[in-house]
Amino acid sequence: MLQFFKDKRAVILFSVALLPFGMSDGVKAQETDKSDQTQSKLPDQTYMPVVIDQDFDKTFQSDTENKPGVMDRQAELFENRYVLEDHPAKVMMSAGRKPVQQGVRVKLPEGETWESLAKRSPQEIKDKNLFPLGFRPLPHTKHAVGGQVFPENQIEVIKDAEHRDLERFDVAFDLPSHLTPEFPPPVFLSNRPDLGDVSQGEVLTIKNYYHLLKGKVTPVQMEGMRLLLTPFPQQQFNQTEDRKVKEPSLGVTCLDCHTNGHTNAAFHLNPDTRPQSARFRLDTVSLRGIFNQQIHGSKRSLRSVEDFTQFEQRTAYFDGDHVIAAKKGVHLPDRSDAVAMMAQMQNMFDFPPAPKLDVFGKLDPDKATQLELDGQKVFFGKGRCAECHTPPFYLDNQMHDLKLGRFYKPEKISDQFNMEDGPIKTFTLRGIKDSPPYHHDGRLLTLDDTVEFFNLVLQLDLTSEEKKSLVAFMLCL
Repeated sequence: MLQFFKDKRAVILFSVALLPFGMSDGVKAQETDKSDQTQSKLPDQTYMPVVIDQDFDKTFQSDTENKPGVMDRQAELFENRYVLEDHPAKVMMSAGRKPVQQGVRVKLPEGETWESLAKRSPQEIKDKNLFPLGFRPLPHTKHAVGGQVFPENQIEVIKDAEHRDLERFDVAFDLPSHLTPEFPPPVFLSNRPDLGDVSQGEVLTIKNYYHLLKGKVTPVQMEGMRLLLTPFPQQQFNQTEDRKVKEPSLGVTCLDCHTNGHTNAAFHLNPDTRPQSARFRLDTVSLRGIFNQQIHGSKRSLRSVEDFTQFEQRTAYFDGDHVIAAKKGVHLPDRSDAVAMMAQMQNMFDFPPAPKLDVFGKLDPDKATQLELDGQKVFFGKGRCAECHTPPFYLDNQMHDLKLGRFYKPEKISDQFNMEDGPIKTFTLRGIKDSPPYHHDGRLLTLDDTVEFFNLVLQLDLTSEEKKSLVAFMLCL
């Protein structure tokens, strides 16, 4: 089924490759599966079904047969929203294994340019349905079911190393690999900055972590890493008939999504919203620099790494449903023992080196280019970025509401009600070039997309040169 989606995407990529890069072909601000349903028509649903009436073999057969159609619909959605071609920049990610992707990928409504759209008021954009589709919430590939979906490179590594299967039979990963983080991501330890990348180009697994970390971490941290790499039952990966993997599974690990303490762009749905159609897609956030963060979870506002570690077992693992968790085998680590050790290890994941930054997190004029310095000026001035992303770690440990409802009307797209997001936590921008895609649901594929998004929603009126310099500055962070 993965090959089916690759073949489908090949057709899409060929068609968009005919467009001049950086130019958005005219697309009507419509999608094929929209409806006029609004927030008031959302069903009253808190709990998910506990008793499964259909046996596993029938579910497996039905989902397998429907998978091509599911992936076909998501491919069409991506085609309507984005230019997906591979257009690498000269800048490499931190380990030098992959180039950063460049250029605006979000398509514009027909007849618009970024300059003309930015001159319109939010109300006019809303009334005329001109808010770019790529700026709206990005649905899960199979939103009605949701759950964790892993990229193919992670699936292959874990299958080879541990003989554990992370491939779902009902859905597959939907982003081209060139738009995801480098793999494997490097591992930088805050307690041993002298070592640089300690991963040796490998994905940390239960099979190799001891060899790679021996002599570099404490016994407590080593035990924490073991637990972070130990699989436990999860909503789609478990041993019951209510699973989405072919064979009964031990489950997933914390670092199946947060590969090497970073991210592989795996996604699922946020656990703290109901009903199912109102939940939003969550792109896996990096664990780098978590030692300096006070808010964990885009909505839950968990206030410590320990909270995050403990409650993930009932939230991200089981869609925020402790009833289902009890059925499938929830793991509840002890706060003073296992949780503390897991948190200790997570606090060791450091940001990548940023050689152009000084100790205050700003550019050293002797090392930066003029374009980068111009971008820093925009960042702290006209761009208003620093009002939320304050140095040296470029976050403020707050939650903010962009009030995107100013720009579009709630509607149903691919089984998701595209409502405004509400308050979302500020994510760190340190090492941001390593963490595509962007925004909490991954709707923004490049930093160029991110600049255009905020230029529009914050009504900044940036010039093309200011946008270019702002991207150049963020690549230094």
